[in-house]
Parts: sequence; structure tokens; C-alpha cells
Amino acid sequence: MPRTLEGQITMEKTPSYFVTKEAPARISSMSRGTKLIVVVRDPVTRAISDYTQTLSKKPDIPTFESLTFKNRTTGLIDTSWSAIQIGIYAKHLENWLLHFPIGQILFVSGERLIRDPAGELGRVQDFLGLKRIITDKHFYFNKTKGFPCLKKAEGSSKPHCLGKTKGRTHPDIDQEVVQRLRDFYRPFNMKFYQMTGQDFGWD
Repeated sequence: MPRTLEGQITMEKTPSYFVTKEAPARISSMSRGTKLIVVVRDPVTRAISDYTQTLSKKPDIPTFESLTFKNRTTGLIDTSWSAIQIGIYAKHLENWLLHFPIGQILFVSGERLIRDPAGELGRVQDFLGLKRIITDKHFYFNKTKGFPCLKKAEGSSKPHCLGKTKGRTHPDIDQEVVQRLRDFYRPFNMKFYQMTGQDFGWD
């Protein structure tokens, strides 16, 4: 990591940090003043998306439904499956709050990031103490992908959209399983809303 000069902000992105047990202590020992930005989305949609990505690489994996349950008859959810485990945000946040105050963590709504990218990035700019430069005029909505794109990436004359691995069509999942997952995540979501002071509306 290069040294950060005065007037600069160094950013680093690793999605697995939030769910890695050792990460908060390591980051805190490196720099207690680090500001953290975490993009979260509906944990049910997130689990299906995670599965869809794995399925694209390993088409012979078991069905989403069979991986979701330890015991389908009793409806016992397999929380050891990473696709499920990652979405228990309250549990992961508890670990981070042992090392960082909540005021140093910004939670960005993945759903709002798609619906209103400039609005969510406005919150990010405010959180980082930056002047609001990124606005609505920097985005257009790509109907094919279902995601907003940057009109012009810096140093390029072409627009920048998410890569091929994003915006894949999700497989059809048994609605009973989806509902069972919604019921499973509900208490964790409520606790997460309470901890962050933000209602993400996942229900």
C-alpha cells in the first residue's frame, strides 16, 4: 500500500474483510482512524446471487434449495454455508464494533445504490469529508444489465458499466425456500437495523 500524502485518501477494497474474524483487529492495529464502507443488500437476494456466481463456475453443484438446509423436513437452515452465513450482518458487525466505533462505519444500501447511485455516493462523499462532486449527471441506467453505469470513466471517453460477472439472471428458487430464508434472516435484520440506526427495508 503506498503512503498517503496530505490531501489524499487511500482506498482499498476487499469484500471478504467484513466477514473475516481477524480483519477488524488487524485493520485497527494498522490504523485506528480508518473509515470503513460496507455495501449491504437483502441477505436473501445476496445468497441467491452468491449461488448464481458459483453455479456459473461450477454448473454441477447441488441446487440452492438443497444447500440451504441442514434438514429440509425440519426447515433447519445450514448457517455453515457461506452464502447464508455472510448475510447474518449483525453477527459480523458485532465483531467490528469491538475495534471501531459505529461512527467510523458507513453502511451503503446495495438496493439504493442501484436505484439512486448519486444519492448513495453523496452519502459516501459526505462520510469521507469530500466535496460532493459525483451527481446524477454522471450516471445513466443500462436496461440490459439492470444497473447504473458511469457516463464516462476517468481518463476514458467510453462509459463504464459493471463487468460480465455482474447482473446475471438468477435461477428460479422455490418460493417456500425464499420465504423460509426471509423468516430466518428477519431477527438478524432487525438487530442490524437497530445497531446501524438504518432500516434497509428487507422484507
